[in-house]
Amino acid sequence: MAGEQEKGTVRAVERALDILLCFAGSETELGLSDIAKRIGLHKSTVHRLLASLESKGFIRRHPQTEKYRLGWSVLELVSNVYQSDDLSSIVSPEMTRLRDLLGETISLYVLSGIERIRIQAIESKQPVRRVANVGRRLPLYVGASGKVLLAYSSEELLEELMTDSSWPPELSRDEFRHALQQVRESGYAVSIEEREPGAAAVAAPIRGRNGEAVAALSISGPVDRFTPEAVERFAQEVRKSAEMLTKMLSH
Repeated sequence: MAGEQEKGTVRAVERALDILLCFAGSETELGLSDIAKRIGLHKSTVHRLLASLESKGFIRRHPQTEKYRLGWSVLELVSNVYQSDDLSSIVSPEMTRLRDLLGETISLYVLSGIERIRIQAIESKQPVRRVANVGRRLPLYVGASGKVLLAYSSEELLEELMTDSSWPPELSRDEFRHALQQVRESGYAVSIEEREPGAAAVAAPIRGRNGEAVAALSISGPVDRFTPEAVERFAQEVRKSAEMLTKMLSH
């Protein structure tokens, strides 16, 4: 009996993983029938598995269309992948080059639910510099990196953030949407003392094959060094680096 239960548990795990792998292609949303057909199971069985995956945050269901897409728990796992040696070997040399070129702290952020996490940092060598703590969670609605990640992410994530209790009541949703549109048009975001006094940052998106932000590459430092001329140069350089890393990661 124990052996049969163990086999059943293993089969359930395999089937749940098969469901997640359905989203490995270009489609971001799938209906119950589509998933059942792809993995060759009855819809009732797939529905139970989807409910379990949804309860753990690995799957999300759209309330209007009843279609499913990957949940934020997948992003949390992905954030750990981006801390792996493989990614570091790709990103770290360019972050170091950018730090040496511009003299400011360079950071890499990824999404984690409705927050962002700094997963890598190359600190400035200057006596007065921006100290970047790796692993720290920060809000998405403030700061250059947060705006970059949101500007190139799904509308569902933005809606979830805007309806969350953490959203500042004094922050206009319409004005914030307009700011994200400006980020998409320019390809970068700037923050001047948005999150903390005396600090400024410029960030650009590292994008995946579907166009959504995989990560945000950021230049940060004391606000007095972020003159209009410096911001223009930082924006140009961080965009170039982010575009290069986008191409490298896509391969």
